[in-house]
Amino acid sequence: MRTPALAVRLDRASPVGLGNQLVAALREQVVRGTLPAGDRLPSTRALAAELGVARSVAEQAYAQLVAEGWLEGRHGAGTYVAAGGLVPAAPRSRAPRLPSDRHLVRLDTGTPYVDPRLAPSWRRAWREVGTARPPRGYDDPRGLPALRTALAERLARTRGVDVDADAVLVTGGTTDGLRQLVGVLPDGPVGVEDPGYRAAVDTARAVGRTVVDLPPGAAGADLGGLAAAYTTPAHQHPLGRTMTGPERVSLLAAAERAGCLLVEDDYDSELRYDVAPIPALTGLARDRVAYLGTASKTVAPSLRLGWLVAPPALHDAVLAHRTRTHESAPWPVQRALLALLRDGYVDRAVRSARRVYADRAERVAAVLGPHLPGPVAGMYATVALPEEVARAAREAALAAGFDIPLLTDYCRSDLRHGLVLGFGGCTDAELDAALAAIAPVLGQGVGQGICQRLD
Repeated sequence: MRTPALAVRLDRASPVGLGNQLVAALREQVVRGTLPAGDRLPSTRALAAELGVARSVAEQAYAQLVAEGWLEGRHGAGTYVAAGGLVPAAPRSRAPRLPSDRHLVRLDTGTPYVDPRLAPSWRRAWREVGTARPPRGYDDPRGLPALRTALAERLARTRGVDVDADAVLVTGGTTDGLRQLVGVLPDGPVGVEDPGYRAAVDTARAVGRTVVDLPPGAAGADLGGLAAAYTTPAHQHPLGRTMTGPERVSLLAAAERAGCLLVEDDYDSELRYDVAPIPALTGLARDRVAYLGTASKTVAPSLRLGWLVAPPALHDAVLAHRTRTHESAPWPVQRALLALLRDGYVDRAVRSARRVYADRAERVAAVLGPHLPGPVAGMYATVALPEEVARAAREAALAAGFDIPLLTDYCRSDLRHGLVLGFGGCTDAELDAALAAIAPVLGQGVGQGICQRLD
């Protein structure tokens, strides 16, 4: 057993005490592996003499490191290194660094446009939060009462869902609301559209549910045996199609026959600019449909706020669970959203986003027009392409610095290929550059009949 010489330098001019300097120096050598586990350290007398300090300085340093678990004192045998060092860092390579995904502009379906001219409303909202008085204890599990009132008013005004504030539960976003809802349902699998929202699939599986693939919109699907069916009627994710009136009636009838709950994710319903926003499915059957909304597409994803309107038969069960587990969205964020709603920020943000998306949709149509199944709506466009063309277009976009998801990324058992090009979280110049990168690839396939139907 060796007793190592300790390469420790103490700076007597430093404002840090000698004992603290010694503790830090020895701790670093243990962590880095310079002092391996099992090594015996010099006695406090020898170490003090070597460093030219009082013995009490060495004793206090050893005692501190023993308390932290880095060293151990063995009765009659001395002080030893107790903890092994961490793996030393790999030597730095002189090879050039490859570009990482962090440098790519991701053109996805979920990142909205945020008008920088509306920033003063954000600042006012957070100033108001800073001067407001927080709750005395845990937050109200239903959500801030004034916020629920504002949300109920907005749902009635913009989505045709006529409910009072007591029916609204504020959540940490769409997936949070879905998780809470699915958690109180009777046993049974959950149907999710395929292709569809990947986070909904993962959320259902995370709470122990088997996921059954449903056709987009679940039109004509057999819902027998399902506890719930998750759908996106206003703007099917990711194909972009709107569920027609007859399809809505048919889906409601199928759910009624099967005793299945329909879960409506109304994620970007207000962002239509080709036609007026379609009223929510929930407005047709409050007892059969649970409504999920989010601020992510109209305000900002980082706000992490949403709302759930559950059928009356499930509302109490969800609320009871939230009460037991103290689940509620953070009060400061709720308070900020309330200020943004009351200030008119959300309405202005929606109007601004519609104008921007309408303009960008025209840019997309100018390049992808031959491949689009219909008018572009919302904040993304989906085109069906042969697999080899889709992958070639994606590679061309990556080479130009843009990450455009493949349609197959949203599929499970369905076999569709194409691109899902989001245009919310980018600039006009970035969108034009991405379109210019993929246009030559798509142009090569025009004469090969690559335009396919999405539905």
